[in-house]
Amino acid sequence: MVEPVEISGMRGYLHRPVGDAIGGLVLTHGAGSDCNAELLVAAARELARLGWMVLRCNLAYRQQRPTGPPRSSDARRNRDGLRLALQSVRADYRGSVYLGGHSYGGRQASILAAEEAGVADALLLLSYPLHPPRKPEQLRTEHWPELRTPVFFVHGDRDSFGRVEEMREWVERIPARRHLEVMEGAAHDLKAGRDLGFCERFVAFCGK
Repeated sequence: MVEPVEISGMRGYLHRPVGDAIGGLVLTHGAGSDCNAELLVAAARELARLGWMVLRCNLAYRQQRPTGPPRSSDARRNRDGLRLALQSVRADYRGSVYLGGHSYGGRQASILAAEEAGVADALLLLSYPLHPPRKPEQLRTEHWPELRTPVFFVHGDRDSFGRVEEMREWVERIPARRHLEVMEGAAHDLKAGRDLGFCERFVAFCGK
């Protein structure tokens, strides 16, 4: 079952499983997208099939501007919105609650987790933007040493925002439990074959 929701001005969709939920996840989008992105919808449906409650929602900047990328000044409000979304899911579901996002959404999720240990029980980071395309010197890992939350990465081997070898090198530096799932033939949008097997493996990762 999918129902539209609004949480403190943040709009999105709540996917409920058949029967009692065994996990809860807040899932959000990349910089140029919104919560109706094909990847998010597919992942939310698959996780709900596996028994999870999933809230896929728009970040705060997308509530104000229907198109275009976020600004640097939006980042704090985006993370505040994620915190509110997590609180909403926790109020509806008393078990473990996780936080995830595609690209920019995943980056903001990881920064929030680094800033507030325990805000989520684990992270699902889809196509983490390690650096801008063709600018490997502009790394976006400054907060990774502060991560104490388990992290599950899904990364395409054709992703221009970070080669798999680069991802492996930096993921190994995270002090928390972590896993890097490589999707063969996939670019930053993870469309290649739309392999949703990572959902089941993420559920297993969270159960450890």
